Amino acid sequence: MISVAPEEFEEMVGTALDGLPEQFGKLMKNIAVVVEHGPGPRGLLGLYQGIPLTSRTTNYAGVLPDKITIYQRAICAICDTREQVVEQVRRTVIHEVGHYFGLSDERLRELGW
Repeated sequence: MISVAPEEFEEMVGTALDGLPEQFGKLMKNIAVVVEHGPGPRGLLGLYQGIPLTSRTTNYAGVLPDKITIYQRAICAICDTREQVVEQVRRTVIHEVGHYFGLSDERLRELGW
């Protein structure tokens, strides 16, 4: 397990989000991305909560933002180096954003995420 300062970890998440292709970033609306510095639910590195874009209808209005949570301690627990943390944060952010766009865990695994 590696220790990363909370501020540095948050920067890693921001960098991962900034690294998404511009066309995806433009489509992301009504979503909050947060860092949980604790371990999070067992077995999870990140969690998407909300209504995926593919499931939204014309009745989608006036709802609270969807939420992506990235779990710092869970990610740091499986990494030995700062570089591994950066890569795992990137992979986790991409995976959870994939859920926002309606991709299932199975499809994300097929795509390598």
